[in-house]
Amino acid sequence: MLFNRSLTTLFAAVLFCSSVFAQGSRAASGQAKPISPDLFGIFFEDISYAADGGLYAELVQNRSFEYTPNDRRGWHSLTGWEYVTEGYGYGMLDVETSSPLHPNNPHYIVLKVEEPGQQGIGVSNTGYDGIYVRKGERYDFSLFARVLNGEAIPLVISLRGAKGEVYGEAAIRAEGDGWKKYTATVTAGSTDTAARLVVLAKGKGTLAMDVISLFPEKTFRNRPNGLRNDLAEKIAELHPKFMRFPGGCLVHGDGLGNMYRWKNTIGPVEQRVEQRDIWNYHQTAGLGYFEYFQFCEDIGAKPLPIVAAGVSCQNSGGTWRIGSTGQKGFSMEEMQEYIQEVLDLIEYANGSPTSTWGAKRAASGHPAPFGLQYIGIGNEDKQTDVFRDRFKMLYEAVKAKHPEITVVGTVGPSPAGEDYNLGWKFAGELGVPVVDEHYYEKPEWFLTHNKRYDSYDRARPKVYVGEYASWGNALFNALAEAAYMTGLERNGDLVRMASYAPLLANQHHTSWNPNLIYFTNTAILPTVNYYVQQLFSVNSGDWYYSNAVAFRSTKAGADTLLAASCVKDSKSGDIILKIVNAGNEPEDAFVHLKGLGALQSQAELYVLTGARDGKNSFEEPALIAPARSALVVKGSFSYNAPPYSLSVIRVHAKK
Repeated sequence: MLFNRSLTTLFAAVLFCSSVFAQGSRAASGQAKPISPDLFGIFFEDISYAADGGLYAELVQNRSFEYTPNDRRGWHSLTGWEYVTEGYGYGMLDVETSSPLHPNNPHYIVLKVEEPGQQGIGVSNTGYDGIYVRKGERYDFSLFARVLNGEAIPLVISLRGAKGEVYGEAAIRAEGDGWKKYTATVTAGSTDTAARLVVLAKGKGTLAMDVISLFPEKTFRNRPNGLRNDLAEKIAELHPKFMRFPGGCLVHGDGLGNMYRWKNTIGPVEQRVEQRDIWNYHQTAGLGYFEYFQFCEDIGAKPLPIVAAGVSCQNSGGTWRIGSTGQKGFSMEEMQEYIQEVLDLIEYANGSPTSTWGAKRAASGHPAPFGLQYIGIGNEDKQTDVFRDRFKMLYEAVKAKHPEITVVGTVGPSPAGEDYNLGWKFAGELGVPVVDEHYYEKPEWFLTHNKRYDSYDRARPKVYVGEYASWGNALFNALAEAAYMTGLERNGDLVRMASYAPLLANQHHTSWNPNLIYFTNTAILPTVNYYVQQLFSVNSGDWYYSNAVAFRSTKAGADTLLAASCVKDSKSGDIILKIVNAGNEPEDAFVHLKGLGALQSQAELYVLTGARDGKNSFEEPALIAPARSALVVKGSFSYNAPPYSLSVIRVHAKK
């Protein structure tokens, strides 16, 4: 603190304060600039079981029997399932494709019950690492069935423990030789973190079954075919301004045949097209484009769908070597159909309920448009003629038919290099409004590149930092990201959007690290990085003020461990300061707010601090979390920033 320093140091500090306050009096009121209202958002991709087995609330794994060895070595149509005989019953279980429920969903099981015995025969499913059920909660069961031989067949649906304990059950009766949907509700009488679903037939005959499903009745916002409530709530607490989906590399896929096609993901779930996930597991498409748009609306985030640029990922076929390419493009004939597919997506999101694709949206229960403003074309694509030709066709088609839509282009996977340079050149020649930059780097990179966008040409396209993270989930990583984010705010006139990536990872099935939120069936772990993202997003503004904060340290100009920003939220009139000290000593910051409006003297202070290498864990999920307190402020005041800390000071406008 200042009063502990020598009189000489104190006198120098007072002189410095006077200088800072004098400069601030001119700068704070005179050097304001508007910044993007969409700056901080989220990036969602089905990586590390983020969708199936994660955000998507379905509890049954491989519900439609569509798993194959192509998804993952050793997988097959009955992965996740077990044939069950109880009480001396016997019969047969097969997988067939001759008369499917729908051509898009070709596999189903056929259960031949020769003798049901005392308890029946059937199948059980262990879900994703077990099915988590809670005492007193209700679970919605459904399946499609048809009786192939015999009379009506009674079925008993139950939730059970590892030793066969029955936690709850329900009964249905399958009848008729056509596919029919049956539903039931099961209430759990006990809590179990690794329960299983059991479906038993208790009558003789032959029964076909498909899309055997179990959802918690309580989904996010109680949506049918909905999202896992606690995980969706944790995402909503970020208050993102936008949500990018469905990826990532998932978008252009592992070869043209594995490309993510949005039309395959809408409509009744039994009619959606499942496929291999590029991250080596399976996509059911249960969490599809309708559910993405609806989730965006539910959490107040603008949707940012990303579509492939008519080319597959350059790393298709596992060619992850530097310089190699597996990039393939649609033929010119195929491109005409694909261009229409992209235009149809915009109509699906924004079209009238009487339009072709707007009607399909309305049929799913949402007659009002989703208000789409952005669409991204391409993802980290290698800058080849194949890519450029197809991107240009898509960009010009969208621009011509939907000038109201802002197109986001791509400039490769790195913050520099050949694809980056060629991508920027190409985007500039076309006049693409926004380009998507990606980078994963050490924390030191983020600290030393805080001024990355200060010198960017404002006449060029705007920037979306679509994927970024430092390599780790320790506090120092998060503070390096926080320091960098102050630079994004300072350049918020140029940087339109930014999103940490990836968002979600199942702790037991991680394809990539680090991630923002880790989870299991029973628990959620917000990382320290999560809290940084939350503090910035919740405390964002639409005006930036330069020179409102200065550090006492004589090395502050060159010390990359210190960073600060000052923004104003025009709706509330609040002034928000973010002060980052990534060093191991406390640092004094001097703040000048005169000329920024009539402000209250008592502010809210949020401090995120801890050990340099500290991180949250499932054992200590809140080891490092923001602490809230009150702070008395004046037009000019000093603030002592703790070592290894992010401090957010929110000064409320006078009413």
